[in-house]
Amino acid sequence: MQFGIFTIADITPDPMTGKVPTENERLRNMIEMGRLAEQVGLDVFAIGEHHNPPFVTSSPTTTLAYLGAQTEKIILSTATTLITTNDPVKIAEDYAMLQHLTGGRMDLVMGRGNTGPVYPWFGQDIRKGIEIAIENYDLLRRLWTEDVVNWEGQFRTPLQQFTSTPRPLDGVAPFVWHGSIRSPQIAEQAAYYGDGFLHNNIFWPMSHTKQMVQLYRERYEHYGHGKAHQAYVGLGGQAFMRKNSQDAWNEFRPYFDNAPVYGGGPSMEDFTAQTPLTVGSPEQVVERYLTMADHVGDYQRQMFLLDHAGLPQKTVLEQIELLGTEVVPVLRRELEARKPADVPEAPTHAARVAAAEAERGAFDDSYKFETGDNWTGLRAEDARR
Repeated sequence: MQFGIFTIADITPDPMTGKVPTENERLRNMIEMGRLAEQVGLDVFAIGEHHNPPFVTSSPTTTLAYLGAQTEKIILSTATTLITTNDPVKIAEDYAMLQHLTGGRMDLVMGRGNTGPVYPWFGQDIRKGIEIAIENYDLLRRLWTEDVVNWEGQFRTPLQQFTSTPRPLDGVAPFVWHGSIRSPQIAEQAAYYGDGFLHNNIFWPMSHTKQMVQLYRERYEHYGHGKAHQAYVGLGGQAFMRKNSQDAWNEFRPYFDNAPVYGGGPSMEDFTAQTPLTVGSPEQVVERYLTMADHVGDYQRQMFLLDHAGLPQKTVLEQIELLGTEVVPVLRRELEARKPADVPEAPTHAARVAAAEAERGAFDDSYKFETGDNWTGLRAEDARR
């Protein structure tokens, strides 16, 4: 099982000091977080994609490539890659490039995005978000798995004899998680392709999360990818920790009460009771997150949000250290001990390359691709017709 942290890189005033980080400070802080996450033994670091204030994560691939050059082991991912407002051709190119530059230690979470104004900024209509997501992802899959693509759809210009470059590393496309909170069509899409489904349930009760994951698992089995309990599931999470539980509550409360996403809503007591947010000691976080599999089945990835609501960087780094040194080792040990042998491990590039080579056969252990010539884009046999 993989454990990691994700950031949406919001710029939120610290309610205790009034300090507002600059965009540059926030970006530098994210890189520091990613480096520390690797140092304390976390498996994944992910960033969201947003194109509106108060966020500064408009270019995930740039940020992750920069972080990739400063790390060695940690998997770099996205908390959301907007499949609706990005051109699938550019997604194919950018993430294959990131795959090469990081040696395959990357994957991505596809999402529709729910910020209304962003759609027209990129020439799209939010009312067609589901349709765009389905069409764009189908094209993206083909761009990664077919060396020469002829394609025509509703939401972008047709492609003729097109080869996306660079080709996926070792002939294996990046692993894709489909992220959705409330859209059954996206759970269906993830199941159809045999991809992962990540329910970032940080604002939702477990009853809803359980329902969405169960739908995905049932449809995964329906499409013949394996048994329902073998599907690839990821969850979101939130925590704020101190050695003493009451210290955690006292310190985090003003951040909770003043955060744009919390302030004026449920009390912190109600919110922690109804959602995965856990405020307390590391032991309490362990106890809470050991129960997640009881609701959704054994799963492959658990992500935590730790740097939101205006928390100062020093505090965020302390939270990462507590997560990596006191929470994750216990969760990893306990959850691994209870996992059935036929539940797959979390996907990695190396494992997927090995599986692809086994499928191709022992006598075909090298990946080759055929593309058109540099001028016409046509392959040799097409040019002769």
